[in-house]
Amino acid sequence: MQDLTIRRATRMEQPVLANLLELYLHDLSEFWDYDIDADGRFGYRLDDYWRLVMYVPFMFVYQGQYAGFALVNDDVCRAGNERWMAQFFVLRRWRRRGLASHAARAIFDALPGKWEVGQIAANLPAQAFWRKLINDYTNGAYTEAEGDQEAWDGPLQCFDNRAVTNRIQPGTVPPTRRSGTPD
Repeated sequence: MQDLTIRRATRMEQPVLANLLELYLHDLSEFWDYDIDADGRFGYRLDDYWRLVMYVPFMFVYQGQYAGFALVNDDVCRAGNERWMAQFFVLRRWRRRGLASHAARAIFDALPGKWEVGQIAANLPAQAFWRKLINDYTNGAYTEAEGDQEAWDGPLQCFDNRAVTNRIQPGTVPPTRRSGTPD
C-alpha cells in the first residue's frame, strides 16, 4: 500500500505510542472494564517494549502522519505458541482503507513463528476483522479456540506463518532484532 510505512517504533516515539494507546484503550472501553487513573489516563506500561527482545512495538505512518500501532510480545496463552498480538490499533480516520490489513500482514511477515491473535469476547467487529484477515493470510490454515478465561477471555486464532506463501513485498518492515543499545 502506497504511502504506508510499518516500522519498529523507536524509544523517542514512546510518548507518541503512549498517547495512541490512550485513544485505543478509550475505544476498547465500550467492551472492556478498564478504569482511568487519578490523572484521567488509562495508562499502559511500555518499558518492556524497549527492554525485552521478544517485545516489539510497531508504528504505522500513513501519508506522513501517525496512523496506528501494534505491540507484539511472547505472552502467549497456549503452550507451544511464540508470538502474541498484544495490541493493534488504527486511528478511526484511517479505518476501512486497507491500512489495518496491510499492517497486520507486514508484521506477521516480519516475525515468522507460531502466532496467537485474540479478541475481547464482546468485540464482534474485531473478531470479524481478524478471522477474515487470518483466514486469507493463511489460506485457511489456522485454528480457533476460546480463551481459558484466566489468560484470555475471548476467541483466539492460532497459526504458524513460517509456511505462508502469499507474503507482501519484502522490506516493508525493517528487522526487529535488538542490538543491545537503545533506539
